[in-house]
Amino acid sequence: MNYKRLVICLGLPQLAGAVGSIFTISAIPAWYAGLQRPSFSPPNWIFGPVWILLYLLMGISVYLIWSACAKPLAEEDRNTLTIFWIHLFLNATWSIVFFGLQSPFWAFFNIIILWLFIITLIIKFWKINKWASYLLVPYLLWVSFASVLNYFIWYLN
Repeated sequence: MNYKRLVICLGLPQLAGAVGSIFTISAIPAWYAGLQRPSFSPPNWIFGPVWILLYLLMGISVYLIWSACAKPLAEEDRNTLTIFWIHLFLNATWSIVFFGLQSPFWAFFNIIILWLFIITLIIKFWKINKWASYLLVPYLLWVSFASVLNYFIWYLN
């Protein structure tokens, strides 16, 4: 087991979540509280624990992929890992756009691109390690739900 790689794989997704939370925490009691939300909107407290778990699953998933890659990295493996890191950037920017810029419209655009990246990752990870792909399914489901929620918040406001 490569512990340095494991720390990177587990730490960077959590760091992306921490960056997003900087913009989220201050906006929830102020701007977000004043928005019209759909009836299926979950309570605010649920988002933190869910995202911590999803970032953990992402980290384990990318660790399995990175560990399965040949050394030195083949071009296809580099491309797959690059897609993961770009996707993680998109994940972090959603909170910045939605909460920081207070723009549900552009956040919806962001989350649709993120959703497409997650689908791409699941397909690419499947070819390398099926368990890594399975670990991303809860994330895809949550982002699918979040996309619908984001759309309705934009629509209602």
